[in-house]
Amino acid sequence: MTETMNHPTRIDAAPKIGMVSLGCPKALVDSERILTKLRADGYAMSPDYAGADVVLVNTCGFLDSAKEESLEAIGEAMAENGRVIVTGCMGNEAEAIRARFPDILAVTGAHQYEQVVSAVHDAAPAARGPFVDLVPQPDIKLTPRHYSYLKISEGCNHSCAFCIIPSLRGKLSSRRIDAVLREAEKLVAAGTKELLVISQDTSAYGVDVRHEERQWHGETVRTHMTDLARELGQLRTGDDMAPWVRLHYVYPYPHVDQVIPLMAEGLVTPYLDIPFQHASPSVLKAMKRPANEAKVLSRLAKWREICPDITVRSSFVVGFPGETEDDFRYLLDWLEEAQLDRVGGFRFEPVEGAEANTLPGAVPEAVKEERYARLMEVTERISAAKLQAKIGRTLPVIIDEIGEPDEDGDIGATARSQSDAPDIDGHVYLRNVSPALVPGDIAMASVEDADAHDLFGFIPE
Repeated sequence: MTETMNHPTRIDAAPKIGMVSLGCPKALVDSERILTKLRADGYAMSPDYAGADVVLVNTCGFLDSAKEESLEAIGEAMAENGRVIVTGCMGNEAEAIRARFPDILAVTGAHQYEQVVSAVHDAAPAARGPFVDLVPQPDIKLTPRHYSYLKISEGCNHSCAFCIIPSLRGKLSSRRIDAVLREAEKLVAAGTKELLVISQDTSAYGVDVRHEERQWHGETVRTHMTDLARELGQLRTGDDMAPWVRLHYVYPYPHVDQVIPLMAEGLVTPYLDIPFQHASPSVLKAMKRPANEAKVLSRLAKWREICPDITVRSSFVVGFPGETEDDFRYLLDWLEEAQLDRVGGFRFEPVEGAEANTLPGAVPEAVKEERYARLMEVTERISAAKLQAKIGRTLPVIIDEIGEPDEDGDIGATARSQSDAPDIDGHVYLRNVSPALVPGDIAMASVEDADAHDLFGFIPE
């Protein structure tokens, strides 16, 4: 076949980009945005090092252990491919990265999308054909199709002694609420059944713009967590169901109370991820965190009155400088009273540049380990009791994975209840499910057993 009228018979193969994404869900969203822009610019994605023209490593720089993991990932990418661009939180330490890996192509900081894309263009220019721009490209997702992270802001206005997020990602910068809602609407239309709202401080959404008002579908909405939650609860999936809306990183400001009735009404998933960090007033003061643990207990009781099925998850740090045995016992007593549903524990770890590094009263590593073990013992006991109480109930679950048939032809599935966020909470393991079930389906499951973290059950016919 010959060419006529100067029309090409082919489009040159697109350069391929590999991606290693480390750290929190907020970094994962950054990776999705970078890859979406690169694909729109004519690049293809590579699932492995060997097929990539350039490898992007999106780093985490929050803890020293996370930095070491990032450096190991960079080293692996350099060894396997050799053409590497580094971005993300650890990108702020470009000199240290280049000292260890002098042949790195480029280093950029957190959420510097334009700089990353420009560095890729320089390293592997895309061969643009005349028809590339005529086909709209969907956004790239690095999560399964049925759930999506929805980032509503960047940065943080807090100055916690153990944290360097403001120096990495800057002060609070809220996205326009109409832009957030438009993205959420688009995600749900594309098959998302669960929206996970994330930021550094979800409760502070809109503070930096004085909760400015925007128009959305003919209505006025404020740039505010409660307005956002209410509007997200109005969305509908292709089968006319409300998507699950899960709120993460919610500081317990007074206006959080206004979200609980939305959960009771079914507009928002009855789940709050609140970073309490500790309960002892003296430790909270040293951390530069609000020390209102008694008031929080009364609010928890009120929330449970309004929405009995609410799940409250949190994380706590043990071994913070100056933490005494009395402080730690105070935390354990507080947890016994609070009866939180899901708890994560962390041993204090110095972070370069954090104020906590200079505080007196360093806790020995052996004491940290002993306190961590005691914390986990208490929280697992509480979790086990709460899950045992769900035996016999029928709960909505979202299907994550479908297994292969066993020797009897039975098919199992891994799901999550509304109390379980992906990757951080438990699962609901289902037996003998229908072959017609697919990931993303929301079904009612009967709970027949439980352990300290997970539920076990089946979907009644």
